[in-house]
Amino acid sequence: MMSRIVRSIVLVAVAAAVLATGTPAGAQGITQQQADQILEELRAIRQLLERQAGPPAPPPPSPRVALPPATVYVLGRDDAPLTLVEFTDLECPFCRQFHVTTFEQLKRNYIDTGKLRFVTRDYPLDFHANARPAALAARCAGEQNKFWEMRHVLTVNAATLSGEAMQGFARALGLDMNRFGACMSTEKYRAAIDRDIADAQNAEVSGTPTFVLGKTAPQGFEGLRIVGAQPYAVFEQKIRELLGEGK
Repeated sequence: MMSRIVRSIVLVAVAAAVLATGTPAGAQGITQQQADQILEELRAIRQLLERQAGPPAPPPPSPRVALPPATVYVLGRDDAPLTLVEFTDLECPFCRQFHVTTFEQLKRNYIDTGKLRFVTRDYPLDFHANARPAALAARCAGEQNKFWEMRHVLTVNAATLSGEAMQGFARALGLDMNRFGACMSTEKYRAAIDRDIADAQNAEVSGTPTFVLGKTAPQGFEGLRIVGAQPYAVFEQKIRELLGEGK
């Protein structure tokens, strides 16, 4: 491909010289056939560039996000002034990075102090084979009041998830394995996970983790989009701004 482009550039240069001098084809060693080939090359280059350019890029998603109410898995006080919603994939390495670094600081400084509610929602990505089973496992553990414990161990072990590993985590948490197995085999919470995915897609969430931070509201929720495993300082700055605490 590179050699063809180089050759085309040379031919274009020849054509430009011919046109500039007004010399007829053939007078300076260029035949009519070669001139026609130059025109063909020009057309081919134009078509190649048009294909490579592709359609215009879509506009970036709005920094403001509106979400319907969903408060199944929540940490923090109901009357906390702010809410942070996370869309997570439990097999995602960036979600793990957020969880083992930024999340603990947020929990200690804002969730545990009553200033922030944390809502987790599922957005398993198609190319992570264990993400949806992991989301099911966390919800099935939630039937036995072990949702957050299971979610933690799944996230920390995001790189080594498997069906066997999830069974091992369930046993280590002391779950009733018959009940857990039945929940997993029937995919009891598939529809609930699909609702999370639909809400994420409607909000133009394209990757994980993605967060929405805003003021707590009883019906629905609107807030600022934060994309990626951002450092604690990014969240702290935006939380302090919304709380009116300044810098």
